[in-house]
Amino acid sequence: MYRAITRQIEVTVEPAFMPERSSVEHSRYFWAYTIVITNTGDETVQLKTRHWIITDASGKRQEVRGEGVVGEQPVLGPGEHFKYTSGVPLTTASGFMTGRYQMVSEAGEHFEIDVPTFSLDSPAAKRVLN
Repeated sequence: MYRAITRQIEVTVEPAFMPERSSVEHSRYFWAYTIVITNTGDETVQLKTRHWIITDASGKRQEVRGEGVVGEQPVLGPGEHFKYTSGVPLTTASGFMTGRYQMVSEAGEHFEIDVPTFSLDSPAAKRVLN
């Protein structure tokens, strides 16, 4: 599990390779990732936007920006959490993702929180070194 805390907002990520949605022969590799966003502070906040940077094993980088996550802009009161699962395809057997969420506090203050950088590894990416 990967974890980052920014301004008392904790983000954890658990990636999982999906062999049933992948094809080594066609250079198609797919991962699901589950994210839990927990408000450990004492102010209510709302997730407004996301910004992902996805890098494959060959160094090819994609940036994804958008409103909310999985079609939602969750509001988290103190002690509350929001959990969702999404996915990402790559043309290489490994890579990594990192990102940020833009949040807004109840008082109207906009700020960003970190999503921890996490690794995307498939069984095809594992090598035996002699």
